[in-house]
Amino acid sequence: MNASNVTAAKPRTTGVVYYAALGTTLPTDADTALSNDFKELGHLSEDGFTHNFSKEADTIRDMGGTPILTVQTDVTDEVKCTFMELQNVEVLKALYGESNVTGTLATGISITGNADEATSCVWVFETIGRDGALHRLIYPNAKISEMGEIAYKRDEAVSCEVTIAASADTSGNTHYKYIKSA
Repeated sequence: MNASNVTAAKPRTTGVVYYAALGTTLPTDADTALSNDFKELGHLSEDGFTHNFSKEADTIRDMGGTPILTVQTDVTDEVKCTFMELQNVEVLKALYGESNVTGTLATGISITGNADEATSCVWVFETIGRDGALHRLIYPNAKISEMGEIAYKRDEAVSCEVTIAASADTSGNTHYKYIKSA
């Protein structure tokens, strides 16, 4: 046992969530700066993000009820988070699709909502752990699979919860994770 391996997650000062076009060169460690192809998506809610990487299996039993085989039936790899910068053009493009958002906050932003399929992208989630350890989670092929409702209230930040679901890349992997001490 080593208590120094227990950690918490804080946002990096440069950002937490980034995305880039599918096929963008992936980072291969926890600390090399991301290329300019990656767009930073601003503040997340105080709940941070959750990474759900889970596997399910069925047990096959013989006639007498004895387990004889376990077969994996499902793998889920997804992140849930709540975007808070809903006046950030890059966040809006991630939510609605690149071609459905035009303009800038200064000139006026135009958003079109439609049933277009979300585009798969490269997603990167970065945090700082105990004693400054850098954590980087990379989804090489993922897209927003769920977009929650957006509440407009005077006493709450306008925000949107999303689920980002991973698909396998050409190597059959759904995510890569790198951790490095500071």
